[in-house]
Amino acid sequence: MSTHTPADPDYAQRVRESFARQAAMQLIGAELISVAPGEVVIDLPHGPTVTQQHGFVHAGIVTTALDSACGYAASSLMPADAGVLSIEFKVNMLAPARGPVLRMTGHVVKAGRTISVVEGRAVQPHPGKPGEEQLVATMSATMMTITGRADVRG
Repeated sequence: MSTHTPADPDYAQRVRESFARQAAMQLIGAELISVAPGEVVIDLPHGPTVTQQHGFVHAGIVTTALDSACGYAASSLMPADAGVLSIEFKVNMLAPARGPVLRMTGHVVKAGRTISVVEGRAVQPHPGKPGEEQLVATMSATMMTITGRADVRG
């Protein structure tokens, strides 16, 4: 349950429209699953176009999807005329990304007027424990609020 209050009452629609414009997410086959104040969930299916040489989803692809989940989580709390850009993140890869679907969740830890801190988690069905999740990766991200630029909008 979110404890954040969005600055824009139409935050969910704005996030969905922005996600639909993001060609990188289309390229890797990511799907926006849910949007709540300060929290976004994105699913990334395993497939041959996103894997590395051992058949796991490439760490760079996992990072890309986690970055979007974190960015959109921060964006959900911004005013309608603001966008966000990643200015820093750290990723820990914890298990091979086998899928069949990776679920990326971005959750705002601290929403600021200029800088927001967001945590991301990538999980998949646990390969040895049916019905349980396995943590694949974590992200700690810093997002910067951008206003007044036509090339960066919500």
